Amino acid sequence: MTTAPKVGFVSLGCPKALVDSERILSQLRAEGYAISPSYESADLVVVNTCGFIDSAVEESLDAIGEALAENGRVIVTGCLGAKGDIVRKTHPKVLAVTGPHAADEVMQAVHAHLPRPHDPYTDLVPPQGVRLTPAHYAYLKISEGCNHRCTFCIIPSMRGDLVSRPIGEVMQEAENLVKAGVKEILVISQDTSAYGVDIRYRTGFWQGRPLKTRMTELSRALGELGGAGVWVRLHYVYPYAHVDEVIPLMAEGKLLPYLDVPFQHASPRILKLMKRPASGEVNLERIGAWRAICPEITIRSTFIAGFPGETEAEFRQLLEFLEEAELDRVGCFAYSPVEGAKANALPDPVPAELREERRARFMLVQEKISRKRLKRKIGKTLKVLVDSVDKKGAVARSEADAPEIDGVVNIVGGKTLKPGGWASVKIERADAHDLWGKLV
Repeated sequence: MTTAPKVGFVSLGCPKALVDSERILSQLRAEGYAISPSYESADLVVVNTCGFIDSAVEESLDAIGEALAENGRVIVTGCLGAKGDIVRKTHPKVLAVTGPHAADEVMQAVHAHLPRPHDPYTDLVPPQGVRLTPAHYAYLKISEGCNHRCTFCIIPSMRGDLVSRPIGEVMQEAENLVKAGVKEILVISQDTSAYGVDIRYRTGFWQGRPLKTRMTELSRALGELGGAGVWVRLHYVYPYAHVDEVIPLMAEGKLLPYLDVPFQHASPRILKLMKRPASGEVNLERIGAWRAICPEITIRSTFIAGFPGETEAEFRQLLEFLEEAELDRVGCFAYSPVEGAKANALPDPVPAELREERRARFMLVQEKISRKRLKRKIGKTLKVLVDSVDKKGAVARSEADAPEIDGVVNIVGGKTLKPGGWASVKIERADAHDLWGKLV
């Protein structure tokens, strides 16, 4: 047998792009290609890019340049590929450029420049595919694209309108992940709440039973997998009315009591300019209702400071919303005038320095809130999922902590634990983001 051709891979961007990378890697392995851990040993390199904000564009272009310098044979895919000819203009020597969620096009480019091995070994690919996450958690992407036209966002122009995956296919993938030992499934999409809208909530089938293609039914089915041994975490949930239906599932322990809802702002006028649903007052009511049903719920959100036309009074309104809502986990971005975003044409743009100053003020307010809410956990015993272990102890996450974006639970004396294992930890200390505790 001849040596299998080797493909190097660089994956950038959000979890949705990560899932695209996993699918491409799975197909490469299914066709017998080897995956190279370095530029030097690769016959060519695939770079999956991000193009959401300016800094991500720069990072992606730099990664492409590095791959060209180190290897010379590069195929580019992902969101940056959907932004006109920016890749070709910057790096004319790339072999091919595709947009996001384009596994078939990537494989065609690979075949054109690196012919597939004569005998593909499909048994080399496990049922759950090739993943870039640790063995104990995985992202489950349920749809592509988005039907919203938020004025600050260009994702629909890159990823298209909403296209929901068949629910049977989604559930089969989730089942394969659980059988492979995954302890936490993170449900992702551009708009998780809208799952099934594009196909009018068509009925699909899983394990021989009908199942409606809808977020509530999907959440209930996912909650049945593995019982208490698997966490199911919902991300990118727009605050539609039917989101209320999944909160009882959290109270019952079927889903993690965790909701990632991108509110973006609180001012009705700014939300209208953003073309976002709901308003600050409505969202406060919803948050109160969710906590009444499930007091342990953790609510994460993201906001934009310095949106075009935002006045000081409207920014203070956002801070007042933050103080009243007391959200657990919050991120804030200074408005970025991404090329192609309709918001760039709005009157009264906020100067860059003021945008950043407001973002910093926002995060100072949230830091106080976060510190206050985490302090309440001191003395409590939490179930945690271990992510890593070293000589100092273990780093884990509680139900309130999504990987990479939230805080962690530091376990003193947890050197005997193993990544992917469960532990019970009594919390002894907290700061604005993380917890510390000991095993019980």
